[in-house]
Amino acid sequence: MEEESNHVAPLYEALRRYREKKDASFHVPGHKNGQALCGDERAIHDLARVMEIDVTEITGTDDLHHPEGVIREAQELAAAQFGAEETFFLVGGSTAGNLALILSVCTTPGDVLLVQRNVHKSVIHGLMLAGAHAVFLAPQQDAGSGLATIPSGAAVREALRRYPGAKGLLLTHPSYYGMGSPLRPLAELCHAHGVPLLVDEAHGAHFGQHPALPESALAAGADGVVQSTHKMLAALTMGAMLHVQGGLLDRALLRQRLAMLQSSSPSYPIMASLDLSRSLLGTQGPAFFEGGLAAAAHLRRGLAKLPRFGVVAPPGASGGAAAYTIQDPLKLVIFDASAALTGYELHERLEAEGCVPEMSDDRYVVLALGPGTSMEDAERLLQALVRIADEAGQLGNAVGRSPYPVPADELSTWNIAADEDRLSVVSEPVPFGLTPLNPAEIEVISIQDSLGRQAAEMIIPYPPGIPLLYPGETITEAVRQQLLTLRDSGAKCQGLADPRLRTIQVKKR
Repeated sequence: MEEESNHVAPLYEALRRYREKKDASFHVPGHKNGQALCGDERAIHDLARVMEIDVTEITGTDDLHHPEGVIREAQELAAAQFGAEETFFLVGGSTAGNLALILSVCTTPGDVLLVQRNVHKSVIHGLMLAGAHAVFLAPQQDAGSGLATIPSGAAVREALRRYPGAKGLLLTHPSYYGMGSPLRPLAELCHAHGVPLLVDEAHGAHFGQHPALPESALAAGADGVVQSTHKMLAALTMGAMLHVQGGLLDRALLRQRLAMLQSSSPSYPIMASLDLSRSLLGTQGPAFFEGGLAAAAHLRRGLAKLPRFGVVAPPGASGGAAAYTIQDPLKLVIFDASAALTGYELHERLEAEGCVPEMSDDRYVVLALGPGTSMEDAERLLQALVRIADEAGQLGNAVGRSPYPVPADELSTWNIAADEDRLSVVSEPVPFGLTPLNPAEIEVISIQDSLGRQAAEMIIPYPPGIPLLYPGETITEAVRQQLLTLRDSGAKCQGLADPRLRTIQVKKR
């Protein structure tokens, strides 16, 4: 019976039946099953098929905020596939899930939440909405690459000791770079103190779905897990899921929070894509990933023959570093081992070759593969890297160089870890809220003059959307240098008044 259910996508099937009936629409949306596109051949070709299943809550299509039919069945099938007790479809990406989790555990202004410092901006926004006090935990740093993973067990243990009334621990795993370390010990620590472990697993929706992939956060014991199904699986953009298990989360309150945060007119094509993405996993099983994993292995073999370029990898048993033991095989983090090209420059060169990376920073380029990545895609990327190296006449000039392009005590500008003068391993509580600063309390100064000042705006390099600064945070010398690096590299940032990063808003003294 369970095997048969894997072949069913109940929500999508209901929409397909709706499309085939060709009823006259006297309900929203206004395009009337795509008929409004009549006369525009390009629009008809691009959008009509999607619009034919872009419906609203009518008989047979159920209601996301009170599911009793096909949506409920689709969510139950997703829970079984991913190992949750209950799953909620998200049409606003992982952002909606992160906000809902925070607002479900932090119910009174001033509630304390333990939070990994290098989190997505949605977590900071959730803290603001909840009026919560964040106790930030410094992530561990991989000595070789300088990239950060999750906080250590010692940091979590100390935070739980100092703040026994904390409402939970929120972590990001894996990182945008596909890096991590075991979650199970941290889940056990949280549960020993009676608090939930919340995990932003936006980049790990595929974890646990193939023997070659890392363990999922749910399997490791997390209580609430948010996954961006659209990132590494097969859903449409904005399609995500929130999985819960155990008795530490108030699920009735969680449903209410989701109803507050998600549209009352959710996208049925997005929900259908979540249903179909789950169905693909259920019917194909591990075979769903074989092509993408083979392409990734081919890339790694090819890169091993190109000494000009390196690949970030865990140090192995001999490295003795617990900070970085897990790497998503479908995320390749590459760099120019000769240090001739920055990550930004290598990104631009790859784009010019018709290979578009996920993101880059001043050192690294992140390549996100997936079930749809073909061997042809992998070979195209390798040939592009051969040409980039050959143009400089440096196919072999990186032999004998350090495996990483920079000293390990320096940090990637998109890797918000903890320099000692900026953040202790466990911070004091930081209050968040929605009350804006009075303009009279703000002044604009140059980045060069910002040392020691308190930021009055959020600086968010994007992607991946991890705030380098939040309002009220003190600007240290390390942060000032990171701001200057971002400015000089022309990196894209969100949240700031001056998009060129020549100036910054700070609180007046």
